[in-house]
Amino acid sequence: MGSTSEAAERAKPVAGGVRPTRRRLSVDRRREELMAAALELFSRRDAEHVSIDDVASEAGASRALVYHYFGGKQELYVAALRSAAAQLEARLGPRGIGTPLDELAGGLTRYFDFVEEHAAGFAALLRGGPANRSGEIGEVVDSVRHRLLRLIMKQLRVEEPGPALRVALRSWIASVETAGLDWLERRDIERPALERMLIGQMTALLGVAAEHDAHVGELLDGLVRDRASRPTGQERPGADG
Repeated sequence: MGSTSEAAERAKPVAGGVRPTRRRLSVDRRREELMAAALELFSRRDAEHVSIDDVASEAGASRALVYHYFGGKQELYVAALRSAAAQLEARLGPRGIGTPLDELAGGLTRYFDFVEEHAAGFAALLRGGPANRSGEIGEVVDSVRHRLLRLIMKQLRVEEPGPALRVALRSWIASVETAGLDWLERRDIERPALERMLIGQMTALLGVAAEHDAHVGELLDGLVRDRASRPTGQERPGADG
């Protein structure tokens, strides 16, 4: 009965005489679609509350296809987070122009560009408590933070931070992450104002660290001098890209 019905369906004429073809995607494109669907779900719910069936439904695919590409939910979760992390890190490559604070501000703008354009990936990457920070998942999140720390050090022209500076920089990264999640949830402050506030927070943290490390004081004095010497009206490099 079923086969007869299917045969009849295949024989049925379609409008215009053209039968729609099934959409065929490359392996990479199909994987990307499944990971995008997973990120969207993981951004709204904890991973333990998302099933393979949920991901398949979100992506318009079968659960067998999800298992075919990823093996299971944990593998899919890790792959999706790695994808989000790679996209974020690609945005933050150093530009090597402008004063250190200008470069830092430009990197922050590109960071929030990613937050705005890839909200699901950003939220999924950082969402959740300590239970979601073990094993491979923890490694993905920590790798992003270490990458950010290295980029900030490069932008500030610092080879190896002392304890006070390291704590200040890592604290600032945590503040930027929290600000990103808060902004996605509420959007009750303009992005440029939030970015300026975070740059101000960085200089404030450096000021506190300078009380414990004279080298940080020298760094901060240099940053302030560099920014003060910039010609009035000069645009900040990197803000648009």
